Amino acid sequence: MITGLPPGLEFKVLHVGVVVPSFEAAIESYCDLFGYKVISGPFEDPIQKVRVVFLAMSDTDAAQIELIAPLAEDSPVQSMLKKGSGGAYHLCLETADLAAALEHAAANGCIVLCQPVPAVAFGGRSIAWIYTPARQLFELLEAKAAG
Repeated sequence: MITGLPPGLEFKVLHVGVVVPSFEAAIESYCDLFGYKVISGPFEDPIQKVRVVFLAMSDTDAAQIELIAPLAEDSPVQSMLKKGSGGAYHLCLETADLAAALEHAAANGCIVLCQPVPAVAFGGRSIAWIYTPARQLFELLEAKAAG
């Protein structure tokens, strides 16, 4: 049962995660096809077992592209790569209240796949993963502290 968004809980689309076997060809393709530029990274995240790099066309983009490549053989993105060449993987939403966001997601039938852990690519801000009843993967990111 959908409970509606609690007062004060807000989400902002931050990026679309795309799994790639490696960065070089993918970066070249996004740059040549769409005019994207590398704006951050690459970062190695041993907790998530991935390497990531962020692309955008400009500082005013509504959302960035996060290219995700495996860091190890047991990386969670390896199964997707074994099925093909990768592709759209997740949508990342930023929220000021990660605990409330996870509680809200669980109350709406989502599976919390990962409790908050620090993320290298976000300066140690916490991320958590949820899987929706519609079988979609979302990354929730703790917003930067005000000030």
